[in-house]
Amino acid sequence: MNDDSAVSALSALAHTDRLAAFRMLVRKGPDGMPSGEIADALSIPPTRMSFHLAALERAGLLRSWRDGRRVLYAASYDDMRRLLAFLTEDCCSGNPEICGSLIDPVAACAAETCP
Repeated sequence: MNDDSAVSALSALAHTDRLAAFRMLVRKGPDGMPSGEIADALSIPPTRMSFHLAALERAGLLRSWRDGRRVLYAASYDDMRRLLAFLTEDCCSGNPEICGSLIDPVAACAAETCP
């Protein structure tokens, strides 16, 4: 990941509706959910939700696919891990005891054993 990609991802998350949708999809797992269900669950009009989901997908945080007439969205866990690793790669100036509790969950997610 580079600076531009990180800024794009963080910018996409810097909105209440998009952050809520992303967090919901992270919890939902790799099977994701239809855009209409996301909108209903968050009480957001479907057209506005589609706009937000598209922004998250452009930033690489979500992936989408068609299932008949529905569009499903899921978190892109690989890209999420890359962002987290990018944000913490220079953590603590070589003193892991300072931020070990921060890095351990990121490492666990990288090993696909997220808590």
